[in-house]
Amino acid sequence: MAATRFVERLNEQIAYEFAASQQYIANAVYYDGETLPRLAAFFYAQALEERNHAMMMVQYLLDADAAVKIPGVEAPETTFADVVAPVALALEQEKRVSDQMAALIGIAREEGDFQSEQFMLWFLKEQVEEVSSMNDLLTVAERLAERPMDIEDWLAREQPGNGGADPTAPTAAGGAV
Repeated sequence: MAATRFVERLNEQIAYEFAASQQYIANAVYYDGETLPRLAAFFYAQALEERNHAMMMVQYLLDADAAVKIPGVEAPETTFADVVAPVALALEQEKRVSDQMAALIGIAREEGDFQSEQFMLWFLKEQVEEVSSMNDLLTVAERLAERPMDIEDWLAREQPGNGGADPTAPTAAGGAV
């Protein structure tokens, strides 16, 4: 059985993951409106990934016979000053999530909840990739802010974060991958 404090915080994290998904949809819609389809596609894919992270956490709580709370989330930011702003927001979000994941591991460890700690390790590894990918995209976006089509070209070549399905990923509720 998962530790009570861990379950409470993981339920909070589910809210953060759904909020991140919504923010990435808002980022994608912004880029769609700016006729930047590769940036839009990148963030639509990120939104799905964040949603799936939430669903992985839901499945873990179900498997652990723990209470699952599906939260409402605040509306995402939908207006941006320029093409760089959504990426900068995304990088800050990913850094914050990394800290949240580390805190969850710390709680599991303090509570002697080794199964929950092991479950969270995949997410911590994933965050290293997410921060790196978003950091690279921000560097490119800042460098090419006046030429957004060059950002699109870079995405077409590099496809950050597009490594395919991870066979070590936890199972998501509802069969999402």
